[in-house]
Amino acid sequence: MNEIIEQRRKRAKEIKTYGTLQKAVEAGSLKQFQDISLSEAVVLGLLNQGVRTFIGIFGHGMTDVGEVLRIYEEENAIKTVNVRNEVEASHVASMLRWKYDEVSAVFTSIGPGALQAVAGSLVSLSNGLGVYYLMGDETSHSEGPNMQQIPKREQELFLRLFSTLGSAYSLHTPEAVFTALKRGDATVNGGVKQSPFYMLLPMNIQPKTMENCNLLEFPQKSQESKIISTDLNLFHAALESICNSTRITVKTGGGAAKVSPEILEEFLDLIDAAYVHGPQVPGLYPYSKLRNMGVGGSKGSICGNYAMNECDLMIVIGARGVCQWDSSGTAYRNAKKIININCDYDDLGQYNNSVRLQGDAQEVILKLIDLIKNAKDKSSDPEWLKECINKRNEWDSFKQLRYDNPVLEDEKWEKTILTEPAAIKKAVDFADMNGCIKIFDAGDVQANGFQIVTDEKPGQTITETGASYMGFAVSSMLAFALSEKNEYPMAFTGDGSFMMNPQILIDAVQHKLKGMIVLFDNRRMGAITSLQYSQYDKEYKTDDAVVVDYVQMAESVKGVKGFYGGETMEEFENALKQAYEYDGLSLIHIPVYYGSDELSGLGAFGDWNVGNWCERVQKLKHEIGF
Repeated sequence: MNEIIEQRRKRAKEIKTYGTLQKAVEAGSLKQFQDISLSEAVVLGLLNQGVRTFIGIFGHGMTDVGEVLRIYEEENAIKTVNVRNEVEASHVASMLRWKYDEVSAVFTSIGPGALQAVAGSLVSLSNGLGVYYLMGDETSHSEGPNMQQIPKREQELFLRLFSTLGSAYSLHTPEAVFTALKRGDATVNGGVKQSPFYMLLPMNIQPKTMENCNLLEFPQKSQESKIISTDLNLFHAALESICNSTRITVKTGGGAAKVSPEILEEFLDLIDAAYVHGPQVPGLYPYSKLRNMGVGGSKGSICGNYAMNECDLMIVIGARGVCQWDSSGTAYRNAKKIININCDYDDLGQYNNSVRLQGDAQEVILKLIDLIKNAKDKSSDPEWLKECINKRNEWDSFKQLRYDNPVLEDEKWEKTILTEPAAIKKAVDFADMNGCIKIFDAGDVQANGFQIVTDEKPGQTITETGASYMGFAVSSMLAFALSEKNEYPMAFTGDGSFMMNPQILIDAVQHKLKGMIVLFDNRRMGAITSLQYSQYDKEYKTDDAVVVDYVQMAESVKGVKGFYGGETMEEFENALKQAYEYDGLSLIHIPVYYGSDELSGLGAFGDWNVGNWCERVQKLKHEIGF
C-alpha cells in the first residue's frame, strides 16, 4: 500500500509541475505506461483537463476516490472543498464556471446525495455551464440491493435517470475512463453549448487497477471553438430584413454575455435599434445609454416591453426563449420578422418566420456590421427611438416614485417598515459604490432586483433566472472564497429562498468567505402570493405566521455576524456599512412590506402561459404566429 501511495504522490507532483500528463511524459518525469486504479485515473484525467477544485460530500459510495483526493491535495495538486449539502456544492461549481470560467467537479456518494447534486445541476443545465459530476453507484456484480440505490431490481437506473437530464456515463470497466473523459470534455468544454457531465462510478470498480495504463491516452481540455454559418444567403436575408425595417429592437440573452460592449453598441447605432436585455446580462450595454430600455418580458420594464411589443423587426441574440423571456411568445406583437442568432440550432428553431443565423454571437454581429456598412439603403423611423425614450422616462419616474416613498405600514409586522424596491435599491447602490458583486436569489427579490439594477459594465450582477433556483445566491457565494480574485459578493435573498439553503452560514466560516447576505423578509413566498392575487384575487398557502430572528440564527454560528436592518433608510444604510466592514460573512435581516399598496412593488408589465392566463395567452401566441 505504501508503494501505491508513493506512486500516486509522484504522479500528483509531476502533473502539478508540468500541467498535463503529456508534458510530464515528454519531459521524462513520468513513464508512459503505469498501473493506475480507476479512482486515480478519474482524478488524474480531470487534472489533465485543468480541473483543480473538487466540491462535495463523501459517503460510503466515494471512499476510494476520496483517498486519491487526499493524497493529491497533500501534494497541492488539487483542492477538495467539503460542504454540507450537495445542492450547495452544485451551486458553488456553477458560480465558479459562471463568474470565473473555472471548471470544477462535484462529488457525491450514491443515492440521495447524487440526486440532490443533480437537482442543483439544473442551474448549470439551464444556464449553459460546464461542470463535472462524480457520483458513486451500485456495484456492477448486482450481488443484491446496494444501500441507497434506487430500490428496483433493474440495471443502471441512476444512469438512465441522469441521461434524461443530460450527458451521463457509467464507468462499468476501468478502461472506459478514456471515453468518459473525452465525452465529458466535449460536454463541459464544448464551444457550442456547455453543460454538466454526470460520471457514475460503481463502488466495486473504483479500486480496480488498469495495468500498463497509457498516460498519453488521457484527453486534454479542448480549446473553445467559435462557429459561424458560412451560408451567405442567410446573412443577406437578415440584411434585407434590417434594411426594410424602421422600428428595430435587439434583445440579448445569456448567450450574448461574451459579446464586446463596443461591438454591440456599434451594431445598435448602425441599425438605429432600441435595446432590451434579459435578466442575465445587465451592463452588457450600459444602462446610461439612451437606447437601453432595460429588461423585457413578464417581469420586464414599461419601456422594455414597449420596445418588444411595438417593433417591426426583432433581433434575438443568445436566448432559449423561455416563457417569461418573451411572455410565452406574445411579446413581439407587431413584428413582421425575427432574426435569431444562436450557436445552438435547437434554440434557433424557437421562432417561426425567422432568419436563423447559427454561430458565435460576436462573430455573427461582426459579419452583419460589415454587410450593413456596405448596404446602399437603410430605412429608419426617427420617431422610434424617441417613443422608446419617452417610455423609459416613464419607467424611471415609475421607479423613482417608489424610491421616494420607501416606508409603509405593514399589517403583519404591525409597524412601518421599508418596501422591498426601496430596500433593494439602497443595497444595490451600496454594492455599486463599493464594487461588490450582486447575486440575486429566485423569487420576488430577484424579480424586483433585475428591474432595479442599472449596471454600466457586465459581470456586476448575477441573476439565476435559467432554473429560478431558490437558495442559489447564498450557496454560490462560497465560490468567491475559492477564487483568487478577491471580489466581495453580496447575496440578495428572501426569507423563503434563504431557508432553502442556510448551510452557507457554516461553510462560509469553514472556508473563510468574506461577503454579505441581505435577507429581505416579508414572511411569505412573495412572488407566488402576488401571482395568486393577480390571477385569482386570493392567497393560498404561500404566507406564514412564523417569526424568525435571523440575526440570532446567523450569530449562532461562531464567525458569522448578524445585523438588524431597521425600519428606515438611515438605519438600513448604517447596517450595510457595518456588515461590509466585518471580516467574514455578515447577514443583514431587513423586514420588508407586503400588501396591496401599489407603491410596494414594481409590478409586472407582461404575462405568460400560466394559471388562468393560459387560454388568452395561447390564443394570442397562435394569432401572432412566431
